[in-house]
Amino acid sequence: MATYTTEIASDKLVSDNPIHQRLLKAYIAAKPLVSGKLLEVGCGEGRGVEVLLENVDSYLGIDKIQEVIENLKVKFPGIQFEQAVIPPFSGLKDNTYDTVVSFQVIEHIQNDRLFLQEIYRVLKPGGKAIISTPNIKHTLSRNPWHIREYTGTQLTDLCKGIFDKVESLGIGGNEKVWNYHEANRASVRKIMRFDILDLQYRLPAFALRWPYEILNRMNRNKLHQQQGTSVTEISHEDYLLVDHTDKGLDLFYVLFKK
Repeated sequence: MATYTTEIASDKLVSDNPIHQRLLKAYIAAKPLVSGKLLEVGCGEGRGVEVLLENVDSYLGIDKIQEVIENLKVKFPGIQFEQAVIPPFSGLKDNTYDTVVSFQVIEHIQNDRLFLQEIYRVLKPGGKAIISTPNIKHTLSRNPWHIREYTGTQLTDLCKGIFDKVESLGIGGNEKVWNYHEANRASVRKIMRFDILDLQYRLPAFALRWPYEILNRMNRNKLHQQQGTSVTEISHEDYLLVDHTDKGLDLFYVLFKK
């Protein structure tokens, strides 16, 4: 049985539903864009595998956690999964994949430029990559599991130095989504008022991870208790693909190789 942290939002824990649906939206938005041979970098527990499989000829999912890979092989027999610590993408050949997807991964990667260069390398000419990552403009507190987070301008500049064409979008939401986000923001502010020494930014990330996990889980449970159906009834349809990065809770980029 999987142990869910708040960093790996569960499709089974009710209090995680808004985050799960937000992450699922990236796969649904990517579905009409994927084709041919597909590589997913950082497939996690396979949240979007079934969504993407319908539109591709083959699928390879890679993730650093061996237990996750073994579970996916059982859940999706006949589909290819491999354990890999990236970057680089060791063992993957140049010009191999028609599409690469990688959602909520780049913020965890120390060498983000190499990460994107490796995606470019394994794409076929004419191929495309689709990535998502949190929009730092809407982040509520420091996430100690993340190496960094980006503004739209920062990520666009990084991608334009590597890819031949960059389409910068966002994943935002309707009123229901933004109401939840603002309630979350207010709740986090109440918690963070006790951080009078600004320790969330002064302490090293490893020292913050478990306090962050405990407080984040408590906060999600509290929001569920206070808001009830406004938490449980949010679906991926409430999250919207938007035409400007500033409008998105997440940045959603389509990257092209000539």
